[in-house]
Amino acid sequence: MERTIYDAEHKLFAETARAFIEREIEPRHDDWDRAGIVDKEMFRKAGAQGLLGMALSEEFGGGGVDDFRYNAVIGEAVASTVAASSGLCITLHNDVCLPYFAAVSNAEQRVRWFPGFVSGDLMTAIAMTEPGTGSDLAGVRTAAVRDGDDYVVNGAKTFITNGINADLVIVVVRTGDDPHGGLSLLAVADGTEGFTRGRNLENLR
Repeated sequence: MERTIYDAEHKLFAETARAFIEREIEPRHDDWDRAGIVDKEMFRKAGAQGLLGMALSEEFGGGGVDDFRYNAVIGEAVASTVAASSGLCITLHNDVCLPYFAAVSNAEQRVRWFPGFVSGDLMTAIAMTEPGTGSDLAGVRTAAVRDGDDYVVNGAKTFITNGINADLVIVVVRTGDDPHGGLSLLAVADGTEGFTRGRNLENLR
């Protein structure tokens, strides 16, 4: 049945996404799956192909079109391949992380981060799940305490998509006592003092 949700531009974009996956992801998926990590060069190639940050302003290299249908066609292309798990780095970056940054980043942060989000030089992740609490946000124990202009964060996260490769991580932290209302999001950059990564865990395949 012919769908009417997509325009001609979306269909052309879908062809671009499928061709990219066939060319850059599928041939190397088995190697990445065994290693448990994708090559970040593929992510940068996705940026060069225009597959990252479509909703971000053209000022920063983005598509300048806030139309989630472009995200949807990438998601469909990724999900339709046997190499789907290797394409999750793209959909997580576009669909989950970038909307947060687009909504709340200030002018200085946009200039600093957005070009890298679009080019693929900055891969994002969101860290919610914790050892012992799973993905139940009401159980988050990672705490952030204000210290002047900074926050001191104490805690650990686990099973984070893009976590091993990420350059900038949205971290769910507890800043208040309310199980649901006492949560905040902090952007933590790779290289921040005290920020370390554990070993790359082997998951079920």
